[in-house]
Amino acid sequence: MKNYVILILAGIVFAIVVALIATQCSTSSPPVGAAASASLVASNGDGMGSVTIKQMEASVLISAELSSLAPGGHALVIHEVGACTPDFDAAGDHFAADFGLIHPVWQRGSDSLHEGDLPNVYASSDGSVRADFFTNNVTLGVDAPHSLFDPDGSSIIIYEKPSDYTEDEDYGERLACGVIQKN
Repeated sequence: MKNYVILILAGIVFAIVVALIATQCSTSSPPVGAAASASLVASNGDGMGSVTIKQMEASVLISAELSSLAPGGHALVIHEVGACTPDFDAAGDHFAADFGLIHPVWQRGSDSLHEGDLPNVYASSDGSVRADFFTNNVTLGVDAPHSLFDPDGSSIIIYEKPSDYTEDEDYGERLACGVIQKN
């Protein structure tokens, strides 16, 4: 009888240890459906729309609804610091987790482009933008090496000009900035 009790207790301890390990592992893998958003504002404080980010199974879905832009193309870029003030330079450089420089298809082979470089968005004649796209270069996972929630956070910036997806970028001015926050 004593051996059965020991086996049962050992089984319970084993189950608890497995559950604790699973819990620890799950903190680095974002749950599908985790979400974040950023409200973008111009340098004068006027709202210019929002960007939402939703964790999918193998990538994130980025959705942008923007307004008050000049018609035409604009670069939309994730930046390395979750700050927009005192000026948009507080957002730092483009988000570059430097975990092997895995870029979208159009950027493969270029060492100058970063995980935060996203496809251009295009404003209609009324200045509005509605865009959806996927990227597997970032995650909403807390402990992942390419997480948007590293210790200093991340932000997203809309630029005056579109990216030409080359090494010699000239995006023009930073028109709007928003800090990416968990929903």
